[in-house]
Amino acid sequence: MNRGATIFVLLFLCFIWSGNGLAATQQEPAKLVFGVVPQQPATKLARHWTPVLQWLSRQTGIQIEFATAQDIPTFEHRLAAGQYDIAFMNPYHYTVFHETTGYRAFAREKHTGLRGIVVVRKDSKYTDVAQLAGETLAFPSPAAFAASIVTQAELRQQHVPFTPEYVASHDSVYRAVAMGIFPAGGGVERTLNNMEPAVRAQLRVLWQTKAYTSHALAAHPRVLSQMVTRLQKSLLKMEFDTEGASLLQALDLKGIVRVSDKDYQDIRDLNIHVLDQLVKY
Repeated sequence: MNRGATIFVLLFLCFIWSGNGLAATQQEPAKLVFGVVPQQPATKLARHWTPVLQWLSRQTGIQIEFATAQDIPTFEHRLAAGQYDIAFMNPYHYTVFHETTGYRAFAREKHTGLRGIVVVRKDSKYTDVAQLAGETLAFPSPAAFAASIVTQAELRQQHVPFTPEYVASHDSVYRAVAMGIFPAGGGVERTLNNMEPAVRAQLRVLWQTKAYTSHALAAHPRVLSQMVTRLQKSLLKMEFDTEGASLLQALDLKGIVRVSDKDYQDIRDLNIHVLDQLVKY
């Protein structure tokens, strides 16, 4: 073999090897870990979300594993560490962990907007939020966006002084108010609607906040774009599939729509700094 032919063969082999290497680096992982913000107990979240993820796995051919955390602060630490491949997170979490960890939003809940609510017992004497002045109120966690951050901010704007008490989850808020431990507490309509009927029947919504862009479904940068696209397409069609629509209804979700990072500018404009001690920009 002459020198020119030898060089050609070597170049060809290098091309084949490099192509195989590129293919290997882009090979899809065996599974994706799907983290859900623990607004409710882990067992309850698993009961509602696992069938959804099983449906998505069948639709996409991707094995998707449910995950959450024992409380919202732990969930935040795991987002900061990038432990979830895909995560369902509140809009404030998204703005923080997009900036620091690189999560990118590709879908969100389908409704007009996310509102915080204040609930009281159905037989409560309170008829106006101003009557809660001076009371100790229950909230899920400091960085629960609508249930805590927005609700507290708007109460202060209305000059309603209060003492916050954090009780770990939305469900804990509703149960504590229903039991009379607190006169009122913060939450969101979706988690209230998902409460056991016996608890929900004891509560009423006293007041609600303005609406903001809702929870994000976001992917970690390591997730291949083609996998994100497959997930997005399947999520968008769920409400039009008989089984998919039923699964969404169990989560009190009307559907899923496409979203991009710029859609969360309304959250950034609030200039929230609750998680500044956790992350460094």
